[in-house]
Amino acid sequence: MKLILAIIRIAKMGETKQALAEAGLPSFTAMPVLGRGQGHGDLERIREAEASPDILEFIPEVPRLKSKRMITLVVTDEKKDLAVETLIRVNQTGKSGDGKIFVVHTLASYGVHTGESGDITLD
Repeated sequence: MKLILAIIRIAKMGETKQALAEAGLPSFTAMPVLGRGQGHGDLERIREAEASPDILEFIPEVPRLKSKRMITLVVTDEKKDLAVETLIRVNQTGKSGDGKIFVVHTLASYGVHTGESGDITLD
């Protein structure tokens, strides 16, 4: 089993939910998160600042945290590639800030309602 953590743009949440369901992966958890990557701020504002230095006061020295969504899903080893490929296909815009996907080995899974364990709990 694999735990997949995906950080995506908020605007892509609906499309991601639909794509995962169509891929046979309807079960996941999503939560709002704040974060930042290696980006150095809003490039459009930086270009404007080159033309008009007055705007520099509106550009923070340290990039601000941006609102994102974190999706977590646990899948069988066989469905890992499908899940990752689906997440990339739907969320890739070619621009900085598209997000990240982390895949972590999961030791066990248990259904609280049934007491079952293993891959059966993922369906």
